Amino acid sequence: MKIVADTGKCVGAGQCVRTAPELFDQAEGDGLVVVLNPEPEDALLPAVGEAVDLCPGRALSLLR
Repeated sequence: MKIVADTGKCVGAGQCVRTAPELFDQAEGDGLVVVLNPEPEDALLPAVGEAVDLCPGRALSLLR
């Protein structure tokens, strides 16, 4: 699986960071999403799915 983040859609709410801090961060300047590990292990799939679902800007997607 691969996490894809569209910074053009990101609103900087930080839900992804709260949900999966081991996978996401926010850029210091603008607060936009930074994917720390674009190809996480399968055990993290539930956290990735929750982050995708909670993203208010719909900036995250998961490619399988």
